[in-house]
Amino acid sequence: MGKVNYFITFTNIRAAYYTFFASYLRTMDIRSAEPYTEIELINGCVRRDPKAQKYLYEKYSSKMLAVCYRYTGNRDEAQDLLHDGFISLFDKIKSYSGTGSFEGWMRKYFVNVSLMHLRKRDILKFPEDFSTVDREISDNPSVLDNIAVKDLLKLIASMPTGFRTVFNLYVIEGFSHQEIGKMLNITESSSRSQLSRAREWLKDSLSGLSNK
Repeated sequence: MGKVNYFITFTNIRAAYYTFFASYLRTMDIRSAEPYTEIELINGCVRRDPKAQKYLYEKYSSKMLAVCYRYTGNRDEAQDLLHDGFISLFDKIKSYSGTGSFEGWMRKYFVNVSLMHLRKRDILKFPEDFSTVDREISDNPSVLDNIAVKDLLKLIASMPTGFRTVFNLYVIEGFSHQEIGKMLNITESSSRSQLSRAREWLKDSLSGLSNK
């Protein structure tokens, strides 16, 4: 994967994430043909067909592992969540309505699994500090000149939990601050504050890397 050169904008980070991961998955794809259509695969899992369940796992586990890792910041925890998440998903898959993207439905499911895990560990802390909500952060293209996308993603995973959670929900998943507030039981202003400080944290961390 080559180096990236772009401003620190949420749109670019989200695009970089999905572009990088799509490229990675293409290198891992060794199937010559899909043995199931999507509806056949879903129906097979609803019937608890072991072959369909195995194929669903193999098809989507890499993507869902990435989701879990983005929220936990820990590979071992992410692997555990992936395993437990698929077990529970096979019980819940019949609730998929058939409308909208099935992969999108799965991603949202694993986001919720990850958030439940963080709540159980009681590590989601969102202090009501709004001092940085309206702060402008200047973009500097040179900050990202010498960092690969995979390293940027590792940096995001190392964010403090509160910053990382809101950052992922807003930037990568595309949820609004109103939706994030309901999901995390915080105010919209708190969500905006966490996002603003997450961006400042990321900018400072990238600047530190570029100066080494």
